[in-house]
Amino acid sequence: MKDKLKNSLKRASEELKKLERKLSDRIAASANEIHRSYWSLSPETRARLRLAIICVSILCLGVVIGLLVNVNRPVKLEKNPKTLTIENTGAMELKLPGIELNPDIYIFQEATLVTVPVELKVPGRLAFNAEKSKVLSARAPGRVERIYAFDGAPVEVGSPIIELYSPEFMSAQQEYLLSSKTAKVLEGNKTMSDLLGDAQITQQAAANRMRNLGASDADIKVLEKSGKTQYNLVMRSPIQGVVVKRSVDPGSIVNAGDVLATLANPKELWFLGNVYEQDIRKIQKGQTMLLRSESYPDKEFVATANYIAPTIDPETHALLIRCDVENPDGLLRPDMYVSARLKTAETEAVVVPQSAIVRVREMRYAIIKTGNDSYRRFAVKGYDLDGKRFAVTEGLEPGMKVLTDGAVLLNDRFAKQEE
Repeated sequence: MKDKLKNSLKRASEELKKLERKLSDRIAASANEIHRSYWSLSPETRARLRLAIICVSILCLGVVIGLLVNVNRPVKLEKNPKTLTIENTGAMELKLPGIELNPDIYIFQEATLVTVPVELKVPGRLAFNAEKSKVLSARAPGRVERIYAFDGAPVEVGSPIIELYSPEFMSAQQEYLLSSKTAKVLEGNKTMSDLLGDAQITQQAAANRMRNLGASDADIKVLEKSGKTQYNLVMRSPIQGVVVKRSVDPGSIVNAGDVLATLANPKELWFLGNVYEQDIRKIQKGQTMLLRSESYPDKEFVATANYIAPTIDPETHALLIRCDVENPDGLLRPDMYVSARLKTAETEAVVVPQSAIVRVREMRYAIIKTGNDSYRRFAVKGYDLDGKRFAVTEGLEPGMKVLTDGAVLLNDRFAKQEE
């Protein structure tokens, strides 16, 4: 039995060796064939083949390393079932399960009622105060010899504006000198004292004529002291302000009554506003308004109503009102568009920062927190208070958690879910 087993094992071993030799021969033959085939290729092809083998090796190595690194890492399946519900009223409910909003970006505040003014907004523009503006005109025919102050130049009371050559002014000076000399002669002659009164009246009339032509009292005193006539008349500013518009140039010929320049004080302005029919009853003379301009969004200017037009403009169906504007710093300019606010009553409203209001076309929306991961967006009504705050008169209730910062960002999530 043992001999049979030994013989069987011996035959099996011999067969295995034969099989091993055959396999080795085949592998050697295949290797020789591959070797001959490789070297039979062109050098360019052999280079491409080597590059391909290297890339495949690197890829396989990366796969093996990735499997070894992540073999024990637990796989986290993140669920993100965002849902959006749209109500019949247009309000939206957004749920963000498993998502926590960054508290540094998204800030919620509890809504509370406060007393706020009910205001009437009046659009309008600014203009020079016509009551305190002056038009400098020629009092007699002449020729413009010199211009002292051009458009925009600041002037004080008595500042020279324009110098005119005027024969009529020379005649008035000569008349004054003659009447003044006559009065002085009669003052020293007692036998002709009865004529002194008439001479003084003539002298005063001559002085008035010079004033009517534009001469100042200082000009008359200089003439009387020097006794010499001046060829040119200097037109001086009667107010403190600026030259708004110059109407002549050097060398221009002017007639009596021709406008030479327009002067105004930029600190003395009017607000010209339009009040619509339904709001006429709210406007009264003497009321104080607050003006705001886009040029100075953080400043308010006080204006007092001094005129209310007796009739309504048939084209705009609005009533013109005029207000004196306090502009001590000269920041406001004529023809600037401004908006006036007039307090007419008081009411209770939820006051939130402007950042809490999402503006979409003509609509205004607010976002509140309704749960740990749910938020609601709905339309609100109200009005701007001071450019920084918004008074919500309809939509928000006390106790609601209002999103005051980050409302625009969260509204984008609503919009994406709505799509």
